[in-house]
Amino acid sequence: MRKFATIGMSLVTAASISIPALAMSSAFASPTAAVQGVTVPARPVPSQSTAARQRREPHPEIRKAITALERAKSDMQHASHDFGGHRVNAIAACDRAIEQLRLALQYDKR
Repeated sequence: MRKFATIGMSLVTAASISIPALAMSSAFASPTAAVQGVTVPARPVPSQSTAARQRREPHPEIRKAITALERAKSDMQHASHDFGGHRVNAIAACDRAIEQLRLALQYDKR
């Protein structure tokens, strides 16, 4: 039984040493891929033009917050329990928060 334990520990040790070494080898770190003798260059990273940067959403956090609040409101509306009136208050609070966030986006357009 000890013999199997020793062999098992040796295999685990060998694997723990060789797997990181393989990951760091040049075969895995190469920016190009060889497919049946044909070298395919890595996909270039597209650069953003000035127009693309200007079209980007100026306040993505606010848009995400609005989406999250709308999702939370929908979840609360479909809840099976009223929670002592707190669910109704939470839905109303979501409505007010969504309204304020939309007003903030409109204010920024001025």
